[in-house]
Amino acid sequence: MLELDQVWSKMIDEAAVDASKSGRHAVVDYLRLRATNDAIRKAGVDWLFNTVVEIAARASRDRPRITINRDEPHNFDRGNSNMVGSRLEIRHGVRCLTAEAGWVRTPSDGIMKNGALAFARITHFGMPKSAAEYRLVRAESLPHWLDEADLIVDSREILRHFGIFLDA
Repeated sequence: MLELDQVWSKMIDEAAVDASKSGRHAVVDYLRLRATNDAIRKAGVDWLFNTVVEIAARASRDRPRITINRDEPHNFDRGNSNMVGSRLEIRHGVRCLTAEAGWVRTPSDGIMKNGALAFARITHFGMPKSAAEYRLVRAESLPHWLDEADLIVDSREILRHFGIFLDA
């Protein structure tokens, strides 16, 4: 976890303790919900990035020139909102597959639309029609990523992007 995230988490915990001591139970409930949502967001982004890295690592056995770079923290726009998170760049020669994922952290960053907890984008350098956008949502059992058609994103979808990346 980034140092800033650790400081933020500590500040939220301290604010919850202070609110509880002063009897502001609505604030305590909000802060607990926020902490829970942040944990879900982190787990969702970790799954997405771990899946991308695992597939890239397998592909690099046959193509040793594949490189994987991660940028954190990373900011990117979605509409009028600023997403704060991470970026993975997978490169092979001039080809580049980029995965970005994050969420708004402060009110000035904007809003998350359509019930999203986090937002992700996969882009292919020079192939804008192959890009995809995903949103992390709560579900009855486990949260999951949905694509623009509200279909669940799984590792086969990520593998499909690698097929585009490697065969382009």
